[in-house]
Amino acid sequence: MAPPSSRFRLTGPRDRTVREFEIVPDADARVGLATEVGVSALKKLRFAGALRPMGARDWELDAMLGATVVQPCGITLEPVTTRIDEPVRRHYLAALDTEEAPAVEQEMPQETEEEPLPAVLDLDAVMAEVLSLAVPAFPRAPGAEAGAVHEAGPAIETVSDEDRAALSALRSKLAGGEG
Repeated sequence: MAPPSSRFRLTGPRDRTVREFEIVPDADARVGLATEVGVSALKKLRFAGALRPMGARDWELDAMLGATVVQPCGITLEPVTTRIDEPVRRHYLAALDTEEAPAVEQEMPQETEEEPLPAVLDLDAVMAEVLSLAVPAFPRAPGAEAGAVHEAGPAIETVSDEDRAALSALRSKLAGGEG
């Protein structure tokens, strides 16, 4: 039996029914994805949810990404294991693909992302994007603390011509020449 496809056609003469999915990559796929998103290991990964038609042409993606990643600590380089549970909600809108779409300024970030309607939606690509954005930028091992911040001393003064000449003479003398 072939594995279910992670690509769905969203435009054209297809039925507009709810399409449920579950993507659980095998070990080889997780190794490749770990490299792609810049983590040491990807122990677990699951992306599951549904695509639902909205109106005559639009679609809604409602899913959950679950992952367990291993990364080096940003301070000690010890391995840090992090659990990620990231809800994903996107609207794929046909109007965003055309000049019909009104320019809307938004003051507050939306919980649902709006994107242009693709002809084919690749859920593997969506999964990789969501994972890469959810991976902690600066993981820390338990008890790891950044070093103390020290204040810089007074500004260094520029070297005078007199001091420069004395340093040049000293360099020549040390190199075996007379200065």
